[in-house]
Amino acid sequence: MFLDEVEVEVTSGRGGDGAVHFRREKYVPRGGPDGGNGGKGGDVVLEASPTLSTLSAFRHRPAQRAADGRPGGSADRTGRSGEDLVLAVPLGTLVRDLASGDLLGDLVSAGDRLVVCRGGRGGRGNARFATSSNQAPRLGEKGEPARTRRLKLELRLIADVGIIGLPNAGKSTLLSVLTRATPKIGDYPFTTLEPNLGVLEFDDGATLVLADIPGLIEGAHTGAGLGDAFLRHIQRTRLLIHLLDGTADNPLVDYAQINAEMALFDKDLPDKPQIVVVNKLDLPEVRQRWPELQRALSANAIPSRAISALAREGTRELANEARRLADITLPPQPALTLPVYRREARLDDFTVSSEGPRTWRVAGVPLERAAAMTYWELEESVRRFQRLLRRIGVEQALRQAGAQPGDNVRIAEYEFEWQD
Repeated sequence: MFLDEVEVEVTSGRGGDGAVHFRREKYVPRGGPDGGNGGKGGDVVLEASPTLSTLSAFRHRPAQRAADGRPGGSADRTGRSGEDLVLAVPLGTLVRDLASGDLLGDLVSAGDRLVVCRGGRGGRGNARFATSSNQAPRLGEKGEPARTRRLKLELRLIADVGIIGLPNAGKSTLLSVLTRATPKIGDYPFTTLEPNLGVLEFDDGATLVLADIPGLIEGAHTGAGLGDAFLRHIQRTRLLIHLLDGTADNPLVDYAQINAEMALFDKDLPDKPQIVVVNKLDLPEVRQRWPELQRALSANAIPSRAISALAREGTRELANEARRLADITLPPQPALTLPVYRREARLDDFTVSSEGPRTWRVAGVPLERAAAMTYWELEESVRRFQRLLRRIGVEQALRQAGAQPGDNVRIAEYEFEWQD
C-alpha cells in the first residue's frame, strides 16, 4: 500500500549533568569549585532530501532518539554535546504535532531543515554558582531532561502538472509517452496504486515535472480508494491535465464527478488551471464521437482537445500547452514558511490540584523539568529549589488551596512534606 503519511515518535538528547567538584592539588589547600557544565543534548532535525520519494523508511523505525550530552568534569571541563539526529524526508513533507494537530513546518526545498525536538541544556557545574558570599558552593544542576514528541509526517508530491481522471482513462500511458517514466500499465481499473513522477523535457532544455495521480472515484474525498491520500498531491501542482476516457458512456459526467470530489476535499482545487483532454482517439468509435463530445464540452464552457496517448497523436501539442500554462501560473506557496518559533511555557505556568486526603499535585512542564535538574542529595541544591517554589508562587498557591503542614506535595515523580 502506498504510504504518504506516517506517525513517528522523536526524542531529543538529555543534557549532561553539571559537575560538583573542588580543586584538589598539592600546595593548594583551598582550590575552590571547578566543576564544569554538562554538554547540551542533541536536537532532532528533519531535513528535506531530493533523493527520497516516500516516507516508508519511518515505517520500520517509528521511534528515533538523539544522543545525550556528556557530564561536566573537573578543572572546569564542559561535557561534550550530544550529536544532533538528522532525519531525511522527501521534498514536500508536511510536519504536524500529533497531540495538538499544529502544523510545524512544510519542507519543500532541498536542504530545508526543521528542529522538531530541542535537546536539553547541560546542567551547570558548581563553579558557576560561586559568589563572593558563597565561595565554595556544594551546588550544581543535573542536565535538562530529554523532550519527546509525536509527529505526523504527510507527503505531498511536488510536481508542476498533475494528470487526473477516472481509473483506466490512460493516465499512466500518457505519462510514459510524455516522459521517461515507466509506470505499471494495464487495461483494467486501478493499475496505478501510487503516484508516479516523470520529467517532460523540451528541446530548449526546459522541463516540467508530471505526476500521474491514481484514479479518483466517487467518495474519494472521504478516503474511498485511498482518494484522500491522492487528492493531497494535487494541491502541490500548478495545473492539471484532466484526462477523459473517450469510450466512457458520458465523459461529461466523469468530468463533473472528478471536479466535485476535488471541491469536497479542497474548495480551491477546481480553480486550478485545467487542460481537458479526451483520450483514445485511435479507436474508430472515439474518433467518430469526438466532434459531438467537443460541442457538448464547449456548450458547458469547457475548452478541450483530443489525443491518443497510445498512438502519440496530439501529445506534443498537449505538452506545449502544458508548458504555456505552467509558465504563466505561479507555483503554490508552502503551507508554512520556515523556521517556526513558539514560546515555551514559563516556570509560573503551573496548576495545583488535590490527589486525595492531604496530598497535592503541582503540575507544570517547566517546573517538573526544574525538579528533574535538581541534585536532591545536596542540601544547597534542595534549598535553591525551595527558593524557586517560593519565588514563582507555588507556596502561596498551595496555601490558598488549603494545604496544611505535614501534607504531601508531589511534583513529577518527587514527593515532599509541606511545611508552611
